[in-house]
Amino acid sequence: MTNPSADICHPESHPQGLPGKASLSVVILAKNEESRIRDCLQSVQWADERLVVDDESQDNTVALARSLGARVLERKMDIEGRHRNWAYAQASHEWVLSLDADERVSPELAQEIQDLLANPAAAFETYAIPRRNYFKDRWIRYGGWYPSAQMKLFKKSVFRWEETTVHPRAISDRPWGTLTSDLIHFSYRDRDDFLVKLQRHTTLEAQKWVADGRRMSLAKALWRTVDRFVRSYILKQGYRDGRLGFFLARMAGTYQWLSYRKFIQLKRDALTITSDTDVQ
Repeated sequence: MTNPSADICHPESHPQGLPGKASLSVVILAKNEESRIRDCLQSVQWADERLVVDDESQDNTVALARSLGARVLERKMDIEGRHRNWAYAQASHEWVLSLDADERVSPELAQEIQDLLANPAAAFETYAIPRRNYFKDRWIRYGGWYPSAQMKLFKKSVFRWEETTVHPRAISDRPWGTLTSDLIHFSYRDRDDFLVKLQRHTTLEAQKWVADGRRMSLAKALWRTVDRFVRSYILKQGYRDGRLGFFLARMAGTYQWLSYRKFIQLKRDALTITSDTDVQ
């Protein structure tokens, strides 16, 4: 099977401030990514600034990023949306390309972004970029996983993320465009990595539901669990990815069920604390 890392280019850096070219800051969020930060940074060597915002890594991420010429700031992530917005505010330039350390800019995308920034009359101020998601070294083509475009390229003065813990919404009052070239995203190293992230994200999802005052019944939770599986596996043709497609569709449903169970447990814990306080 082809190694997806072969899709990554390492072009030479451009001089800063070329006439007629808008400058670009690439902002990369990282935590314990010493095995992946090099490829991420090398895929954007052509950018005017590469800024790594590190979330208290315990490995060699910070030292490695600095040795590769990146500017590094350290900040503990509190709320995902808030953390991202803070990171963008530290960028030296108005145009920002937002990456996570497990993402790589493909050669085609690098050229498309550079061509766009070379045009002073760019059509939009915010752009979504299609993502080619990988499970280990396998590209997930179906089940809603591709193109899975996200807002990644924007002027920082007109864009921000909702300040919430999980799945924040993109917020901008400007029309947006979509680029045609892919961002490479190494979503999961293996099944264990997937399950660890599933547990963490469902915990955050349940906490978000409680904080938002969400109402959730058993019937609704069961419906969402089945619905997410059917959408992924059948309607979005996840079956075409074979056994992996079935696993991912099943996990899409499991995400809803686990979130509900944790939501109920949080509600029960809150009631217990309230009852104990009343007794005292």
